[in-house]
Amino acid sequence: MNEEIRLTQYSRGAGCGCKIAPAVLEEILKTDEAVAHFPALLVGNSAKDDAAVYDMGSGNVLIATTDFFMPIVDDAFDFGRIAAANAISDVYAMGGQPALALAILGWPVDTLPVVLAKRALEGVRSICDEAGIPLAGGHSIDSSEPILGLSVNGFCEKNSVKRNDTAQEGDLLLLTKPIGSGILATAVKRGAISADHKKLLTAQLTKLNKVGQLLGRIEGVGAMTDITGFGLAGHLIEMAEGSGLSAEISYSSIPVMEGAREYLAQRIVPDATYRNWNGYHQKISFGDGVDIMEAFSMLPDPQTNGGLLLAVRPGSLDEVVNNLREHGYESYTKPIGQIVSKSEKVVIVKS
Repeated sequence: MNEEIRLTQYSRGAGCGCKIAPAVLEEILKTDEAVAHFPALLVGNSAKDDAAVYDMGSGNVLIATTDFFMPIVDDAFDFGRIAAANAISDVYAMGGQPALALAILGWPVDTLPVVLAKRALEGVRSICDEAGIPLAGGHSIDSSEPILGLSVNGFCEKNSVKRNDTAQEGDLLLLTKPIGSGILATAVKRGAISADHKKLLTAQLTKLNKVGQLLGRIEGVGAMTDITGFGLAGHLIEMAEGSGLSAEISYSSIPVMEGAREYLAQRIVPDATYRNWNGYHQKISFGDGVDIMEAFSMLPDPQTNGGLLLAVRPGSLDEVVNNLREHGYESYTKPIGQIVSKSEKVVIVKS
């Protein structure tokens, strides 16, 4: 009976496509109230970064993050694995080592069998085991839609913390996973994805971004973030704008998931793509030779547990590339663009 239940049919969104649109989120977070100052809080709500960072003294910091969403795949075990990998990624994206996780579970107990919730938590636990951290507890509620995620704490040496707003002019941009997972996830929800593409999607969504912890130790990695619900364009805007600069990217150099263009041709596009685009399209320009209609769907495509976006000092490129090759990222060692001086547009897309 459980095999017949498709979890994606019990949620409005999918994975990080559930995120509130960038412009709306900015409005929610805006406040005219006085905000208390905590000197030890190195990265907090005032930054558009992946996690909070708290100075513990003695050269070490605590990294704390929370991430949860509704089903992006139909299988409960895989849903759990994806939710866990996505939440833990925020610690890796700061250059940290995850240490402990707490589960966040919302389940419609009168609608979906509780055995599926149990199976989802087993998936969470399997990824926590892979990351080498305990699933130490959590909190659950009876909700109208299934929700799953983690609160994750990690540690890092203070001088190894990687922020998303510390890029410098001339930095080269690298991306460690292809984009397009939002398109494939929408194909899952519509029952239009092939078995091979579903397997590829699950493999990407459950792949831990462990390499971020290693890259954090490289001084020449000037800035780092992971690509999630705002798409490559949205997170690149955060990096460039936060650094007071702009970015140029080569559209033809951006890796794209197998099958993404096939489903795009069938007009399979996440709703969040349009929300993302409407939120920041005025900050992007396109050069000659770019397929603007395709780029419109690819660049804002919401990713779940997407790749790490790196801004690398040119002199450190070889060291970064060698690390990527040693850890299975041979296909993601070619720069997709660079950080440039501030211009009218934040992101300039070239062919």
